[in-house]
Amino acid sequence: MGKETEGRSTHVIHEKDKIGQVIIADEVFAIIAGLAATEVDGVHSMADNITKELIAKLGMKTLSKGVKVELMEDKVSVYMALNIEFGYQIPQVSSLVQERVKASIENMTGFTVLDVNIKIAGVVVDRDRQ
Repeated sequence: MGKETEGRSTHVIHEKDKIGQVIIADEVFAIIAGLAATEVDGVHSMADNITKELIAKLGMKTLSKGVKVELMEDKVSVYMALNIEFGYQIPQVSSLVQERVKASIENMTGFTVLDVNIKIAGVVVDRDRQ
């Protein structure tokens, strides 16, 4: 295994029968989820996870900004914290985010998304819109 995967949690998606291995790092799932979420109208940004330092001190994996993924074989659960733009309906935006994140991860990795759990961490007022 190369230096770029040392110390990182990775998942093999193709093995011996193929030409070679394909390995996906955990962070890739979080990046896909974050990018898919921020493409949805009404999502201002990913929210920082305020417990990042605490989790790092406890020896657990450092979380990506606002996204945590749990992988079990070829299945994924996603937990994300979002900042929503003022004036958008939270249930509709959240539903679109869940659909977009699920589709993006499944299409790009072949893993099954079990659930996409969203925490609305803040509301952002865009002063330029007024």
